[in-house]
Amino acid sequence: MNDWLSPEEWTAVRLSLIVATTAMLASLPLGLGVAFLLARGRFWGKSLLDAAVHLPLIMPPVVTGYLLLIGFGRRGPIGQFLYDYFGIVLSFRWTGAVLAAAVMGFPLMVRAIRLSIEAVDRKLEDAAGTLGASPAWVFLVVTLPLCLPGIVVGMILCFAKAMGEFGATITFVSNIPGETQTLPSAIYTFTQVPGGEAGATRLTLISIAISVAALFVSEWMARFVGRRIAVE
Repeated sequence: MNDWLSPEEWTAVRLSLIVATTAMLASLPLGLGVAFLLARGRFWGKSLLDAAVHLPLIMPPVVTGYLLLIGFGRRGPIGQFLYDYFGIVLSFRWTGAVLAAAVMGFPLMVRAIRLSIEAVDRKLEDAAGTLGASPAWVFLVVTLPLCLPGIVVGMILCFAKAMGEFGATITFVSNIPGETQTLPSAIYTFTQVPGGEAGATRLTLISIAISVAALFVSEWMARFVGRRIAVE
């Protein structure tokens, strides 16, 4: 691959994989918690929480990126706090690309996990509760194993969305080669320069290959986990 891709193109591929993987893993704990709240919780403001979670899906990605820039930029309230007290800078850094990708992929992860939790038979959870198990223990030993296929699907969907994210990322962290230039940004750059068709084509093929591989892995893992659950 190093012979086929230029160093700049390989850097964009590697950065995209790092950003997408980090965004997926960072979103998982919060995604599990929010999905469980939406699936089983009964509280005021549940509809508002549901709407807030899915807002990135219905808003233009550029708007999401602009809101991130306002909130997490160096002069934004959250961004300035993170910089002053922790020295963390997100805008125009690869870590900001992770945040943008996580925000865009989070709704897909939550929805997949929520549907999986809602499909779990409540009688099994009630039976564990009558045997003296605490709600947290019931979730860990009953609910969580049964909804593992949905968790896997949610993780892959989040990863795929993060890999293809463009609008929010380029608005929040720009398109800096070697720092924030992911695969979609690199493809866009190639389409804007004369003679860039070959580079755009190479990166497009790489992007398609990664997406197809993610789908195959998702299907395989979901079936594997499903068979393990059925056997147990």
